[in-house]
Amino acid sequence: MELWYTEKQTENHGITTKITETLYSETTDFQQLDVINTKQFGRMLVLDGMVMTTDVDEFVYHEMISHVALHTHPNPKKVLVVGGGDGGVIREIVKHASVEKAVLAEIDGGVIEASKKYFPAIAKDLTGNPRVDVQVIDGIKHIHDHKGEYDVIIVDSTEPVGPAVGLFEKGFYQGIHDALKEDGIMVAQTDTPWFNQDLIRRVFGDISSIFPVTRLYTAAIPTYPSGLWSFTIGSKKHDPLQVDPESIKDLDTKYYNKDVHKAAFQLPNFVAELTRK
Repeated sequence: MELWYTEKQTENHGITTKITETLYSETTDFQQLDVINTKQFGRMLVLDGMVMTTDVDEFVYHEMISHVALHTHPNPKKVLVVGGGDGGVIREIVKHASVEKAVLAEIDGGVIEASKKYFPAIAKDLTGNPRVDVQVIDGIKHIHDHKGEYDVIIVDSTEPVGPAVGLFEKGFYQGIHDALKEDGIMVAQTDTPWFNQDLIRRVFGDISSIFPVTRLYTAAIPTYPSGLWSFTIGSKKHDPLQVDPESIKDLDTKYYNKDVHKAAFQLPNFVAELTRK
């Protein structure tokens, strides 16, 4: 008998992939967590029925949410990740030699532990890296308690359901602004322009009302809804479009490079329309 996993991405659309087994299943204090083995994408982490990461395509999301902002800031030393319990963003951050401290603020310790066991290549820097500080804590509270401390803050959240709802609100982005240094930068994943245009339009408007430089960019991630994913940057000073391509370092990436950095901001008309007031 064939086994298939299906994610219902909208009321009228889903994706499905053949699986061989469920490796782990847990109801944490915050969400349903499952690790399944798929034929096409290797191991897959699923939270509340939504694909979070897979062995095969994880590098796209983790590289693109990390390196665009980290190459835009001229000297990022202290970086915060809100969410990101799988450790992929932390892995990318510590590739930057300038980073002295990378803090992970993940509300669900179950995600961290499952990732360390089942996704060791993604979570490899969550243990034993002296530059990494892993905290099982509400990211909103952490930001409130750390004013003016960070050069870059990366919001690696799930979609806006369950414990992640508060990570898509204007007050949260204001809190991020206050937790950043005077030339700080934030970046957040902001879902797909195919299925969640209202969210992108609202979030872009909220961030642009707080940060003088706000940009939307995209990447192709096959296991995320529609395959086209968006990210929104808010910056107090530095513009990702003004980055000198020759300053972008080769950091052993599989997706991101100096040409992708520039190209990611070239938006299709229907996506660019979401950034206009």
